[in-house]
Amino acid sequence: MKKDSMLYVVIFTFAVCAAFVVVLAVANEVTKPMVEANKLFATRSAVLGALGIPYANAADASARYDAQVKELAGAVGKAWTSSIDGVEYIAVEAAGPGLWGTIRVILAASPDGERVRGIRVVAQNETPGLGGRIEEPWFLGQFEGERAPGGRVAVKAGAEASGKADADKENGRVDGISGATRTSQSFEAIVNAGLAALKAGGVR
Repeated sequence: MKKDSMLYVVIFTFAVCAAFVVVLAVANEVTKPMVEANKLFATRSAVLGALGIPYANAADASARYDAQVKELAGAVGKAWTSSIDGVEYIAVEAAGPGLWGTIRVILAASPDGERVRGIRVVAQNETPGLGGRIEEPWFLGQFEGERAPGGRVAVKAGAEASGKADADKENGRVDGISGATRTSQSFEAIVNAGLAALKAGGVR
């Protein structure tokens, strides 16, 4: 068969593509358990972080999760509970559209949704250096212990956002990301949706 013939080109192209497909399929199967383990750790570590339960490493996180966190079932989907210093907190998974994709978080609060315990971002595709800053400790730290009157927290956006943390834990307001109005607004909606689910008693 001539190498410059159309049939040769077709067969050669098919063989190369088939080889790559086989390699990718094998790699996918080999790494699947590792990918699943990483996803599980990401969720569990986010739950621990939102609940304010510290851990030293992956093994410690797994042990603390098993010992201190109970998984719940309910209308809101995935939910968890933990008693910390004699106070019960519930964590829920909440998600909503950001500027470039879905933002998914784990939100922990009192069962009545009136006091936030903490929040962690599980997944986001916001602009690096702008909306992507929702994962920064200064931003998420504002929610820790924040009062949520009526089950709502306001995130300052646009001209109101200074890009600095709001230290007042009783005003029901946190500072948004300066220059990321849409992301800040989306984050507010996601947090309040999670608090509303808690307040409605959608978990048990």
